[in-house]
Amino acid sequence: MKISGVQYAELGLDISDAQIAELEGAVHDIDFALAADLEKKVRHDVMAHVHTLAEKCPLAAPIIHLGATSCYVGDNTDLIVLRNGLDILLPRLAAIINQLSQFANEYKSLPILGFTHMQPAQLTTVGKRASLWLSDLLMDERALSRARNDLRFRGVKGTTGTQASFLQLFKGDGAKVRALDKKVSDLAGFDSSFIVTGQTYSRKVDLEVISALAGLGATIHKMCSDIRILASRKEIEEPFETSQIGSSAMPYKRNPMRSERCCALARHLITLHSNAANTHAVQWLERTLDDSANRRITLAESFLTADAALLTLLNICQGLVVYPKVIARCISQELPFMATENIIMAMVQAGGDRQICHEKIRVLSHEAGAQVKQHGKDNDLIDRVKSDSYFAPIIPQLEKILDASTFIGRAPEQVTEFIEEEVNPVLSKYKDTLDAVSKPVLLTI
Repeated sequence: MKISGVQYAELGLDISDAQIAELEGAVHDIDFALAADLEKKVRHDVMAHVHTLAEKCPLAAPIIHLGATSCYVGDNTDLIVLRNGLDILLPRLAAIINQLSQFANEYKSLPILGFTHMQPAQLTTVGKRASLWLSDLLMDERALSRARNDLRFRGVKGTTGTQASFLQLFKGDGAKVRALDKKVSDLAGFDSSFIVTGQTYSRKVDLEVISALAGLGATIHKMCSDIRILASRKEIEEPFETSQIGSSAMPYKRNPMRSERCCALARHLITLHSNAANTHAVQWLERTLDDSANRRITLAESFLTADAALLTLLNICQGLVVYPKVIARCISQELPFMATENIIMAMVQAGGDRQICHEKIRVLSHEAGAQVKQHGKDNDLIDRVKSDSYFAPIIPQLEKILDASTFIGRAPEQVTEFIEEEVNPVLSKYKDTLDAVSKPVLLTI
């Protein structure tokens, strides 16, 4: 942060250009060993650095930390770090959204079994399912963007937030105190500062940021759990390298270790939300210090965890593998049951009685179900329908009736509309950074 003596003089403080120049010259020349030794003696991290800086800048020593408190240094720094951290994570998230939107568009018309209650349900498409993941990620982008844009600087507020020390420095001129607050905030790159604070900025700010990150964790866990389920069905897999070993004991295995890693990281990220909430809840009056050690771990871990999860997820999205023939076989095992209503409707249109047809289909369905469940055989319902002379009028239509693409509703159109109307406008915000963060991610371990 660079503020010349002239600017201070405009506000009436007696600070020289020579003092400012001395401080600026020492910005990148910090004696960390001395600071560590001093901290052991004074048991105060900020004051250890104040004294270290004073040793390096004897001319400026009298004005270092003048009117300030430790939270002027620590909290303002944390707010800068939070902002910069979100500026790193958001483009990574955008890269995943971009990659996944391409995947959704490519497979928007490929039918696949849908599931409710973890039981086969009506068909959806591979792309439509991916759009559900995308929808959650868009909400995360919105939450993280909102948290980032809502950040304000603590500014110069003094020991309990009243600005009393600065009011004394400016001899009771509140307008100058407020001008200094704005000037410092502007120079730190913030459009505004909190008008009211205690000794610290409210830890509700940390909670809002970590809440958004924890929400991202929930999205990642859900998406990667889905991928793990699909991998177990051999329908869709994460990338698996030619020399990759899935298991030390079972050489045939293709364990979804990337998705498992994302779930592991995401679970930790989710738990940090309660930590931030509890920390804010116990900040008595203008502040207590039991937030300090906790935040140094929690804030760092939340961002590092989110970063690792996003990088791994991007790697997954860049190499998702779809197995259409396996998907088609899985559909063939369930579609005959799903098509029974269509068969009934076709028979009625051919002159049949709905109730008689329903009873015949019911009996044949139970017989076919027994073949699957009791004898481990394939679903032979359609063969049974073909062998029953009652259904002779619609046999020529069976192939059309069993066309999986007729069971997916507007899924392809929904994906197209979703990408055009909701995904692309978000991606346009990151058009200048998307190429840089979308380069292939190589996981070394």
